Amino acid sequence: MLANDIKEALVNIVGKENVTDSKASLLVYSYDATPQFQSLPDAVISPRNTQEVSEIVKLCNEYKVPIVPRGSGTNLAAGTCPTSGGIVLLFNRMNKLLEIDESNLTVTVQPGIVTQTMINEVEKRGLFYPPDPSSMKISTIGGNLNENSGGLRGLKYGVTRDYVLGLEVVLPNGEIIRTGGKLAKDVAGYDLTRLFVGSEGTLGIITEATLKLIPMPETKKTLLAQYDSLEAAAETVSAIIANKIIPTTLEFLDQPTLQVVEDFAKIGLPTDVEAVLLIEQDGPAEVVERDIVKIAEICTQQKAINVQVANSDEEAHDLKEARRTALSALARLKPTTILEDATVPRSEIATMVNAINEIAEKYDVTICTFGHAGDGNLHPTCITDVRNEAEIKRVEQAFEEIFAKAISLGGTITGEHGVGEVKAPYLEMKLGSAGIEIMKQVKQAFDPNHIMNPGKIFAKDKRKRVVTGQ
Repeated sequence: MLANDIKEALVNIVGKENVTDSKASLLVYSYDATPQFQSLPDAVISPRNTQEVSEIVKLCNEYKVPIVPRGSGTNLAAGTCPTSGGIVLLFNRMNKLLEIDESNLTVTVQPGIVTQTMINEVEKRGLFYPPDPSSMKISTIGGNLNENSGGLRGLKYGVTRDYVLGLEVVLPNGEIIRTGGKLAKDVAGYDLTRLFVGSEGTLGIITEATLKLIPMPETKKTLLAQYDSLEAAAETVSAIIANKIIPTTLEFLDQPTLQVVEDFAKIGLPTDVEAVLLIEQDGPAEVVERDIVKIAEICTQQKAINVQVANSDEEAHDLKEARRTALSALARLKPTTILEDATVPRSEIATMVNAINEIAEKYDVTICTFGHAGDGNLHPTCITDVRNEAEIKRVEQAFEEIFAKAISLGGTITGEHGVGEVKAPYLEMKLGSAGIEIMKQVKQAFDPNHIMNPGKIFAKDKRKRVVTGQ
């Protein structure tokens, strides 16, 4: 519980209406989209501008009050769960699109703007912001920045970090700095912009971002390739890239996922095949037509049993939206859905998918797999029930083995969901003790009092999943 003098100081900074510590409000912000993590904050604060954020941070740094920056709470690694108490900082009052600069092809926004809202405004000008996390209809740009979010278009266009030109950041001591700017080139000192993006709110608070835009692609086409073998689907991914074609989207769904998604979306997805690839290409009409024809040929050569090009924009849209609903569809099956995130070189996708299936069978758990096959980013998703302690223990063992397998194949424990608190105990598997130590030194330099999203990235202990409450 916050001391009365600290609470009064917060009220003086942002106004009484922007500070709440009622039990009901605290409960709403005690968890995010990660199963098995919940902990009440001491207060929820909604600053209205950067100066107020600075004053809040100065106060919290003085009294060593933890701060958890939060967007829409779609985090899947407990990255916005206030497991150390303190205050949750909301950006619902800092949600403006500040500028679209068509001369420099940039958009400048506050962190609280919903990703899809910003994309809609940009596209009205015939411009394009490619990062498209599946949660983009509700996630915020601030959350995307903190997690370096990816999305379906990541293979061709990259992830959030690739579109961040400049930031305004409040440091843990309350100082305000600006990094980068509307520049095509800038090598003046360390690249602090890229350091903050993906730092999960552990180094500072992003209060403004200038993002790169590109011209809207002229046209696009989508196809669905069906396979009766996981290996054939995975080998197709490598074959497409080997033919020097980089699709916009190259998504993989296995049979269990297909069955659940079709039951949810009801758009005619095949449910009697082992896997499908959802592939989209965009660009000039003649290039798209050429690439789609070639991709279809490659799919057939790689033993696809059916290749179907979407007949209309509506059909293509439905296919992509169905893929985006995979998590929601799976979440209907059991009380607890654990969506994980492991990435391997794309040449190892077949090996990884088979390993996931073998591991699921070994531990007698249900795991469906889908993901961004084109960049090797898979999402093994376990449907379970947190009340079944014996099964949850097997789930933990299964995922630990999945992460170890991914690393052994030259992969990583997370491609886009972040480390948060869920994966902190696994991070040393990827980085080694020396890698962890150098990251801790960076954290110490920025945040010596450890008030910024404490408990995230760096493991408190070796426990894999914990349930907390207050």
